[in-house]
Amino acid sequence: MRNLKLILAFLTLTSLSIACKRPVPARLSIRWNESPKPKEVDYSNEENWASLPTRLDAADKLPTKSPLKDEQNNAQADVFYIHPTILTYIPKNEYQWNASVSDEYLNRLVDSTAILNQASIFNAAGKVYAPRYRQAHYFAFVTEFKEDKAAALDLAYEDIKKSFDYYLAHYNSGRPIIIAAHSQGTVHATRLMKEYFDGKALQKQLVAAYIIGIATPKNTFTSIPPCQTPRQTGCFIAWTTFLQGYLPPWHPGEPTDLVSTNPLTWTLDENFAPKELNPGGVSYGFKWVRHFADAQNHQGILWTNTPYVFGRSFVKIKNWHQADLNLFYAPIRTNAKERVTEFLGK
Repeated sequence: MRNLKLILAFLTLTSLSIACKRPVPARLSIRWNESPKPKEVDYSNEENWASLPTRLDAADKLPTKSPLKDEQNNAQADVFYIHPTILTYIPKNEYQWNASVSDEYLNRLVDSTAILNQASIFNAAGKVYAPRYRQAHYFAFVTEFKEDKAAALDLAYEDIKKSFDYYLAHYNSGRPIIIAAHSQGTVHATRLMKEYFDGKALQKQLVAAYIIGIATPKNTFTSIPPCQTPRQTGCFIAWTTFLQGYLPPWHPGEPTDLVSTNPLTWTLDENFAPKELNPGGVSYGFKWVRHFADAQNHQGILWTNTPYVFGRSFVKIKNWHQADLNLFYAPIRTNAKERVTEFLGK
């Protein structure tokens, strides 16, 4: 039995290591303006949404053996979720720089990774809406051609804006809104918030924005501040996760003006939060793990020790970007629900 446990632990940790390593981006061989552009997206077609509260999809799922429940049927708020970059490989079709939302293979990847592991976090706080969009290829973030990056992200944002317009016109009906996003999704969510919420009438409907996985300065918005307390509303939450004691190459090694919200205390201070404050995270395979990770802010980034599972000493990951949300699945879920309750109470 002990040998079986050791084998299972090793396989889990190996899978976790593979899942959390940043992908090596495929290098595209053509420029953005040379690549065909997928056709515009019609958001009146439900197939162009990765998640809608009116149907069963990956955002309705719950981690294996978790005590959680999908509460969308009775939710009084909405969650508009924007998924991260999933297109990291050389596409098999002609659309190299921006993905087609008709790409069935890519859609399955989006649903089985981002929607399952991230969007599902919010199914206790609100009804989850997640558009498919012509996401920019991962190469857009590392290319030496800044104009190609801008063009690819602009095209992707066109879809986010169009889907949000459709959501407001056909689904929202004045309900409170949570914006949730990760990585490339956060790039678009930040732009969306500036255009639709920051100093605009719609800001009155903003419960909070969870814009994770991108270094975000405190003054990103004019009238939307960083959240400083667990139940504050009308504010934004941000962090980027790295191994305790590690500073990424881009970090100046001194205090920054970046927002780093501790997802166990929901404050901006640098106090250490032990794993006991983390009811549960989600490991590879959508598996529930109690007391999965600890957390501590440091000079604008979030530090965490290697997840607390058997055999953790074998995991050598310094950049936990891929697991920014997985590590803190239950705390984020509870916090989003609490902020909705606070918002409705006001």
